Amino acid sequence: MCGIIAILLQEGHVATELHEGLGVLQHRGQDAAGIVTCGPKGRFFQVKGNGMVRDVFDPSNVANLIGSMGVGHVRYPTAGSFAHAEAQPFYVNSPYGIVMAHNGNTVNQTELRTMLDSEAHRHVNTDSDSELLLNVFANHLQRTGKFRINEEDLFTALEAMMNETVGAYTCVAMLAGFGVMAFRDPHGIRPIGMCRRKSDRPQAGSHGYDYCFASESVVADSLGFSEFEDIKPGEAVIVTPQNVTRRTLVTKPAPNTFTPDIFEYVYFARPDSVIDGVSVYRSRMAMGDRLAQQVQQELLSKGEQIDVVIPVPDTSRVAALQLAQTLHIPYREGFVKNRYIGRTFIMPGQGMRRKNVRRKLNAMALEFAGKSVLLVDDSIVRGTTSREIIQMARDVGARKVFMASCAPPIRHSNVYGIDMPSRNELVAYNRSVEEVAATIQADAVIYQSLEQLVDCVRSLNPAITKFDCSIFDGAYVTGGVDEAYLSSLEKARADNERSKKAASFLTPHPAPESIVSCSGPMNGAEDIGLYNGRTR
Repeated sequence: MCGIIAILLQEGHVATELHEGLGVLQHRGQDAAGIVTCGPKGRFFQVKGNGMVRDVFDPSNVANLIGSMGVGHVRYPTAGSFAHAEAQPFYVNSPYGIVMAHNGNTVNQTELRTMLDSEAHRHVNTDSDSELLLNVFANHLQRTGKFRINEEDLFTALEAMMNETVGAYTCVAMLAGFGVMAFRDPHGIRPIGMCRRKSDRPQAGSHGYDYCFASESVVADSLGFSEFEDIKPGEAVIVTPQNVTRRTLVTKPAPNTFTPDIFEYVYFARPDSVIDGVSVYRSRMAMGDRLAQQVQQELLSKGEQIDVVIPVPDTSRVAALQLAQTLHIPYREGFVKNRYIGRTFIMPGQGMRRKNVRRKLNAMALEFAGKSVLLVDDSIVRGTTSREIIQMARDVGARKVFMASCAPPIRHSNVYGIDMPSRNELVAYNRSVEEVAATIQADAVIYQSLEQLVDCVRSLNPAITKFDCSIFDGAYVTGGVDEAYLSSLEKARADNERSKKAASFLTPHPAPESIVSCSGPMNGAEDIGLYNGRTR
């Protein structure tokens, strides 16, 4: 899972707003961050590196990102991807100079890589499928053979790329000296939207607006944009200083196969975002209401007592409070969170996740001692964090500890950009609910049913008739996922983990400061430069 953003200003220094927008999207990825801007004469300026936004950027290198349009990315690692070189956005100089940032995961990477090598003769420098997408698009754009291109050429290249690509992807891209664009896969699995605001400095002959593409609507709120609108499945939008053009490029699969990932509402998205017309906050309230019914049925009606409801911060707070109010049980904040430790779920390495749970949370004995406690979490993935949290509750005197999950049991690999590819890592894989409870050492585990979860989200936008629920039901909506693919993904993850362990024994070296320049005609630009800012 990643966060992406692109902004085109009528005039001004875009890097400041891109930097702020990435900070708003930090929850979507903490592994790496990057910004590329386009300045005078079509020159690209870049700063990217491993770490969080605050680690990669400082006032000096943000000031060096010249230009009024740019693309940004916060990276969340997926299977098989672990390298400084895979920090995004990616760049190719041919044709025209293109920058792209990507959220999601393709499932036909082998075929795309073979095509680029044997037919397009394009060099791909990393293992990232994001770089594959960029080169597939560049290959089709190059076939125009034109010195100056237009929106029609871009739509033609994007349509060809979409027809060759299988999987989940939302992308923002920038063509040097031309404009920015965004597009979404035909299933609409990953979110992206667009917004605008009246420019303070409109240029002659322009549409007079600044435009922003972002993974979540909360970016628009933070940066002062309005009219946030989700990009439709299979749609592409191109924004230049003079024009805004949008087109649905792929209509197959049929529109009723619009299947946004339901896990966005459970865990990933910020509660103050609205995704595909659904308030994430309201959806989590609904999850709390429905989960309360499950708790009533599976615990309270059988004579169990619950003295207090305590959320596992932060994403479960809304649901936990709603559950407590529905059941008329006291709600308490029993865990104090150290906000300077990242999300353990998206931390690389099982050992690191386990080690950081107690650094991240501290249990207050005042709320646990002698009580029967219901802990509410958004989901139970590997079970490592849940087990540590339950043990923390017992260590400070909890008499009984029950665990309630807003999501159903996660028993299948995710192939669309969430880092849980190995089925054997999932605590619910090949285990009953009772066995899960025993594994994480809870007195009982209560899961929300899949039907209830879907209804919670669909009730807020009935136009969405289906969701991607593959991590719960194993139904991969894009096709192209078989046992051989899942096995290869699990192998890639294992190799990834070994690489991380090996890298942990090496002494890190600071990123070098360098300037890479290349030249060539591109929409009238004299040359293209790429500035690599040194990270702290």
